Amino acid sequence: MLTVQRGVSLRPYTTFGIEAQANYFADLISEADLETLRQLNELTDLPKLILGGGSNLLLTQNFSGLVLKLSLGGIEVVRDDERHIYVRAGGGVVWHDLVMYCVANNYAGLENLSLIPGTVGAAPMQNIGAYGVEIEQVFDHLEAVHIETGEKRRFEHADCQFGYRESVFKHALKGQYIIASVTFRLDKVPTFHTGYGAISETLAEMGITDETLTIRAISEAVIRIRRSKLPDPAEIGNAGSFFKNPEIDQAQFDQLKATYPALPGYPLTSGRVKVPAGWLIEQAGWKGYRSGDAGVHAKQALVLVNYGNATGQDILDLAQRVRASVLEKFGIEINPEVNVI
Repeated sequence: MLTVQRGVSLRPYTTFGIEAQANYFADLISEADLETLRQLNELTDLPKLILGGGSNLLLTQNFSGLVLKLSLGGIEVVRDDERHIYVRAGGGVVWHDLVMYCVANNYAGLENLSLIPGTVGAAPMQNIGAYGVEIEQVFDHLEAVHIETGEKRRFEHADCQFGYRESVFKHALKGQYIIASVTFRLDKVPTFHTGYGAISETLAEMGITDETLTIRAISEAVIRIRRSKLPDPAEIGNAGSFFKNPEIDQAQFDQLKATYPALPGYPLTSGRVKVPAGWLIEQAGWKGYRSGDAGVHAKQALVLVNYGNATGQDILDLAQRVRASVLEKFGIEINPEVNVI
C-alpha cells in the first residue's frame, strides 16, 4: 500500500550524502502505486522529483514538492532470436545487479558498464556509459508511465533521442514520466570492447589472453579499475564522474596537443575529439583539493566529494570554480554530468 510521508530527509537516498528534505516522499514499489498516487488530489499540482539510486544527483536545497522513490523490481528474459537475448528489468533494479545477472548468464553487452551506481530506470535517462560502451548500443525499448495522466507508453530507441549522457527524459520530457521497465538487446556471441582506458592492461595483469577472454573477465577488469580510482559512496559522499568529457574540434585539439603533448584524445566518427575531463582538471591543479568538506578526489580528479558535512551549494561552488579554471587554462568548457536540483 502506498504511503506518503512528510518532512523526509533525502540524505540516505543520495550517494553524495548531502542533507536536504523532501516536503512529501513516497516509495513506489508497483505500478499500482502510481494509480493510487494519481487519486491523491492534494498532491496533483506539486512539483515532483523522481529518485532512483540518487547516484547522479546534487541537492542544493530542500525539495518543496513530492519525491517519488522508484523501487519497481524484477529481471526476466522476454524473448530471444538467432543472435540476441532480450532482457527486461524493472526501473528500480540496482544497475550492477542487472549487469551481474547478464554476466552470469553469458548475455553480452553490459559487461563494460559494471559497478556503475544507480538504477535501471536512470540508465536510459542519462544514457550511461563507460569504457567505450553506452546504453543506447544495447537498448531495445522502455515502458514508462506518465505521472499526471497514468498513460503507459512504449519508447523505442529513436523516441529517446539519445546523446552523450543525454536523452529526451532530461529535456523535453523531464519530470513527466516514470520509467517502469527497460528492455535490453544483448548478444549471444560477444563483441569484446577492450580498447578504452586501462582495460587491456588490467586484463593482462589478470593473466587473461585473447584465447581466454570472456565477458566475465572484462567485467572483473572494469570492477578492478573502478574500485582503484573511484571512492565508495558509503565511505566518501560522491556521485561518480561529476563532469562530462568534452568534445572539441580537431584543430583545437591539435593546437592544444602542441602545447600539452601528453593531452589524451579519442577521435569520434563526427570528426571531433573527446578529451578526458579528469585530465584537464588534474592539469589545472585541482586533484586532491579540499575546502572544508567539499573536495576533488585525490585519485580521480573527475570526482567531486563530500567529506562529511558539505552542503550542496558548497559542492556546486567548487564545481563552478573548477569549470572556470579549466576554461581559462585550456579554452575548453566542461559541463556537469550530475543533475543539480
